[in-house]
Amino acid sequence: MSEGKRSAGRPRDAEAAGTIKAATLKLVRERGYEAVSIAAIASEAGVARQTLYNRWNTKADLVLDAVFEETGRYASAPLNDPTQTSRMQLERFLVQVFEHLAENGSTIRALIAAAQENNGFREIFRKHFVNPREEIVTDLLKRAQERREIGQDCNINILSSFVHGAFWYALLNGDTLDKDFARNIADEIFRSDRKSSGQG
Repeated sequence: MSEGKRSAGRPRDAEAAGTIKAATLKLVRERGYEAVSIAAIASEAGVARQTLYNRWNTKADLVLDAVFEETGRYASAPLNDPTQTSRMQLERFLVQVFEHLAENGSTIRALIAAAQENNGFREIFRKHFVNPREEIVTDLLKRAQERREIGQDCNINILSSFVHGAFWYALLNGDTLDKDFARNIADEIFRSDRKSSGQG
């Protein structure tokens, strides 16, 4: 009986978490990160504040979790499609990332600022937000190298850092992140001299 009760509670727990995350993103987008409190999120979600604290230690943890979940939906790893060039796959992935950042850029900038104040939070932010994006691009570039779309002597990790450095810098400076920027990054990474590099 007790096992059945626990099982029955799981969907409700998941539903409550989803409601809280949706309320969090809604308020942060409407008011800005700094203007949103745990009490306001609880009120918007229709739950007690303790419900939030039972799941997340701080507001930053909650906002980060909500952003993580949405990022996974909107900026998933590109499929290894043999009918598309790696350059096309990179551009498409960057467009997805930029669309997400266009909606959540101010929130992510606030989270980056929060990460500078707390080592533990910084590690969580890097592990769950920064590193997965880097791994996606690095894996894509490794496949490109295997397909000889990038020279064999090119340093893939450095190229991946170039990609992320470009859009993180633009994000932090409030510059435009759009399809043109995505295309320019992809063009630079896959320019002809990189392709011919090391091919003899």
